This record gives sequence, structure tokens and C-alpha cells, in this order.
Amino acid sequence: MSAKKIVIQATTELFGAKDPSAVDRWVAADYRQHSALAADGPASLRELVAGLGDDFRYDGARVLADGDLVALHGVYHGFGPEPLVGFDIFRIDAEGKLAEHWDALTPQVTDTTSGRTQVDGPTTVTEPDKTEANRALVTEFAERVLVGADYSILTDFISTETYDQHNPEAADGLAGFGAAAAKWAEEGKTLVYKTIHRVIAEGEFVLLQSEGEFGVPVAYYDLFRVADGKIVEHWDVITPIPATLPHTNGLF
Repeated sequence: MSAKKIVIQATTELFGAKDPSAVDRWVAADYRQHSALAADGPASLRELVAGLGDDFRYDGARVLADGDLVALHGVYHGFGPEPLVGFDIFRIDAEGKLAEHWDALTPQVTDTTSGRTQVDGPTTVTEPDKTEANRALVTEFAERVLVGADYSILTDFISTETYDQHNPEAADGLAGFGAAAAKWAEEGKTLVYKTIHRVIAEGEFVLLQSEGEFGVPVAYYDLFRVADGKIVEHWDVITPIPATLPHTNGLF
């Protein structure tokens, strides 16, 4: 079974059926947790699943597979008083078990600047042969523009014709991104990227997991869609890095 199918089946049983016994079938004994919501190990995950209420559900939007890493993008309902948009990354071990997990969550916003939701848009990988070219493009963009802060070369990477934005505070297009960045700077929230931890690519989709600052230390999860050699769409989750975690593994 492929890594993608393993994660889909495991999460369907865990978070769809809310079956704690699925932990025994799908989770490695040395399961390593990076989430701020749970402690290390399968026992903590089993406890989390057992505590899910009747109102809990997960609405998946995208699944990307890259080697032993699988990324999910979707909306959680019932984790709190409001829906949460989330990215999850799972590492699958040689035995086909969930061995490691990272995530980032942010409240769902219903009134967005662009009129798009935080998860709508294309969902299906249609250009698997473009994976490595798109990975290289977005990696260079991350290193030179995001970390290097050289915005003079922005149009080398992002389309000037189509740039669909799903960040709730930004309008479509480069002008929309610029206006949002200026507003954030006035609020003392300058976009600062310090470290790119992971790049997960499949076809036209590339997910960056990064660490930086946005007024406070944050985790950035940025998902890009590439078409004809340029970035044409963007989804994200920006979440503060907690001062303490229920484990010693760090958020990354």
C-alpha cells in the first residue's frame, strides 16, 4: 500500500470513524509527535481519538505524497468552538505505520478579502511529471525571496497574470499580497522567514513548512500551486509557536 493510501485509511479510521483501536493497526510503537495538541507516543493519540465528541469531523481538501511524507490540508470541526483550518504532515516508516506527525491549525475565516475560502480551489494532482521542476522553483523562491527577503525578484517566481490567494487577509494578485504585507507591517507583523524545514511536492502542488516571525515566533505552512513555471495560487496557515509543548520534540 502506498504512503498516501496508508495515511488516508489510517486517518479515516482514526478521525472519521473515531476508532481508538485504529492506533494499534496504523501507528508505530515509537510514534513521534510534534503537535501542540498531544503528547508523544501512540497512547496519547489513542486518548485524543477516544475523547473526540459527536460533533467532531474532518473535511479533507488535499492529500500530497512525497516519498515517506504525506501532507493533508483540510478543516477540523469540533476541536474547539470554531472550525480550524489545518495542515498535517505524517512520516510513514518501513513497516507502513504512522511514525511521526507535525501540524499547524488556524481558525477558519468566513469573510475573506479575496472572497475565496482557506481551502477551496484545485485539489487533484494532474501533472506528476512536473514534481521535481516545481519543487526546485518553490525551493529557490523560498530561499531567495522568503528567507533572503529579495522581493525585487518576486515576478521571477510568481505569475503577474494569475495569483489566486487564499490567505484570508490578502486579495488576489501581487498587488493584493503587497497591500496585505503593508497592512501587517503597520501592525508590527513583518513576514520574516528564518528556516525552511520541509518541502513536500507532488505534481503542481508544493508545501513549505517553515519557521520565522510574524510579530511573534511562528510556524508557516505555505502551499503553492505552480502552472507553466510560475506560482499561480497560495494557501497558508500561520500559527504562533507555543512557549511550551506536551513533549520534548519541538514543533518542527
